[in-house]
Amino acid sequence: MTDRIEVAATELRPLLEEFIMWARANAPDSDPELVGPAALWHRLAFSQDLGTWKRADLRNLLLDRMPKVVEDPDSAADGMLPAVDAYLTFLSQTGRLATGSDSLAELQAELDDVEDEFVELMEDLLDDTEGDDEDETGDLGDFEPFADELADLPTIRLRPDTELAAAAREVPLIAKARDLALWVGSGRRVGEDTLLSDAEVEEALTAIGLPRPQTDGPLAEAVPMLWNIWNLAVDLEFLEPGDGDTVAVQDDTSEWPFDDDEDVLEAWMLGLHSVDYGDPELADDDLAMALAGLTRGLLVRLLLAGGTRDLDGLRQELAEAAADLDELGADAWEAAGDPLTPVIDWLVGYGMITVEGAAIVDGVATGGTLALTPLGTEGVVHLVDDADIEVDARPAIESMSAHELLALSAELPEEEADAEFAAWMRLREPGRAAEELLEAAAEDESDALIRVQAASVVGTLGEAAVPAWQEALKQASLRPYAATHLSQLGVEGAPEPTQDDTHWLILDMWTISAGLGRAEFVGSLRDIGPELLNNLLEVIWKIPHAHVEELLDLISQVHPDKQVAKAARRALFKARSQT
Repeated sequence: MTDRIEVAATELRPLLEEFIMWARANAPDSDPELVGPAALWHRLAFSQDLGTWKRADLRNLLLDRMPKVVEDPDSAADGMLPAVDAYLTFLSQTGRLATGSDSLAELQAELDDVEDEFVELMEDLLDDTEGDDEDETGDLGDFEPFADELADLPTIRLRPDTELAAAAREVPLIAKARDLALWVGSGRRVGEDTLLSDAEVEEALTAIGLPRPQTDGPLAEAVPMLWNIWNLAVDLEFLEPGDGDTVAVQDDTSEWPFDDDEDVLEAWMLGLHSVDYGDPELADDDLAMALAGLTRGLLVRLLLAGGTRDLDGLRQELAEAAADLDELGADAWEAAGDPLTPVIDWLVGYGMITVEGAAIVDGVATGGTLALTPLGTEGVVHLVDDADIEVDARPAIESMSAHELLALSAELPEEEADAEFAAWMRLREPGRAAEELLEAAAEDESDALIRVQAASVVGTLGEAAVPAWQEALKQASLRPYAATHLSQLGVEGAPEPTQDDTHWLILDMWTISAGLGRAEFVGSLRDIGPELLNNLLEVIWKIPHAHVEELLDLISQVHPDKQVAKAARRALFKARSQT
């Protein structure tokens, strides 16, 4: 899943960078930074096409998805809707609002319709956050005390989505949540005090394969596992509220496990926060709170240990942590019997850990080891990321695509990036590596950074890269690089680089420089000198580069030489006139 988020973010980056430059002139009162999360989750949850926007998707994004992921509800309440309005206007004005989208006017009308409800949701989140701050003492699942240790971990290699999806399809708890939702059916009425009557509870237990407990009281009060699975079904969006006091199964629930890997991982990630359901449930609320976060506490300790811990040592460490954190911690631990039993059961059931070599003595697992599964490692890394704590997690080298490699390396220091490239290319013949890298660079004509990186690496492969360079001549965005390198290699019949090729390379470098910030961009322009820059501006506007208009606009705004700024405005007018 983390792979998918990184890929989607990489796809979005050039478009968002272009929007930021556009917004400076066209929507100066908006905060472009607030668009990033909305655009990312629109891509992940609603549309494979960055330019396809529908009213219904926009409403669901703002009222359902964003309250779950927004980091600063105060800023979102004030500025997210104006920022999204500006972004949609940008897409429309630049021809990025794809055919099949609702019109800009319809989308703006939807923003008006949801404004009051969105702001109310953000204010509710803000109230919750302020209340949490007042009572904040931390619990066993707080990752912050481990932030330094997590940052110092060696690189964690995440398995490919195909492997993770295969594991997620086998998760027992999701199958139980599906079966429970299917048993609920369409329009089942639920009660006010207990969701289900005791007779319905018995039916539900049978439907998902749980035993009926022996109890003298109401059956509904003796089946916490059933209610945890019910809540998981809601998290997974298998169940949803219906009209009145009813609940209903979602239409596609019966199709689990889904065929598409992306759909499978999205569902599994929706249920990831169910790890909290593994925490022990005690009759005394104060004792229960003393053990809150126990499941996350176990997970982070497994991650810090490289994925494996002996069960007895981990139990002792967690018991001591509970006692140190809360004066009731020791009493709570004793009252729970073995607090790790429900923790381990839930995590095994959600496919996140395995238990090897443990013996059951008086109902308590002793000895043996716990280990994170690849799916568990993916999940813990995601939870750590949710807590805004940095951890170095990357796709496994052997499963990393060329595009993933290029996107990752753009964020790394030079030495680390070189090491990633070297390890990746050791698994391929040089010619094949060149072909994959240049194909990745051609995926998005607007992504200059990926293109420059790919050309730089392929340029080190010498003669082995000639066939890939010759194929790249067919791509307008890669032709300047291909012509340059083929000429340098002395390949017979290769075209000589043209002046237009040189101008394309300059525009690519300007695009990268602009992405680094205003100071870096202005510095790169000063390196050229005003006279040469003026000469460039006379002709560079003709190049059909994805960012030429934005770059000319930016030069006109930031260059300190008024004559250069004026020349940039003239060039921008010419560029816009020819489109």
